[in-house]
Amino acid sequence: MAKKILVVDDEPFIVRSLTFVLKKQGYKTITATDGEEALAKIQEEKPDLVFLDVMMPKKTGFEVCQEVRANPEMGDLYIIMLTARGQEADRERGLRLGVNEFMTKPFSPSKIIERVKAVLGGGKQT
Repeated sequence: MAKKILVVDDEPFIVRSLTFVLKKQGYKTITATDGEEALAKIQEEKPDLVFLDVMMPKKTGFEVCQEVRANPEMGDLYIIMLTARGQEADRERGLRLGVNEFMTKPFSPSKIIERVKAVLGGGKQT
């Protein structure tokens, strides 16, 4: 069974490029464009990993992370926060809320795949 990855970003280009790279590696991808949709998809789809943008409409990535970590059913979900600003204050806040790691935009497709494989293992599985 392919591992499921949720890509959450309000920038269509980021969503398209991330899902393209991940699907090519054999991962199943789900997308959301705002924080509320992200929470619904996390509960509905039970992804193995989430790429979560910091600045989004309706709920920020920080708010989504906080709600995920507060729910025992979703508490161990691996979250990689995507940020356009690599500010230390954002990193500290994210880590306090339970973000597993940060990636600063723009990012290279090879770096994305490297991180996903490190967390989930290879994509093409039966």
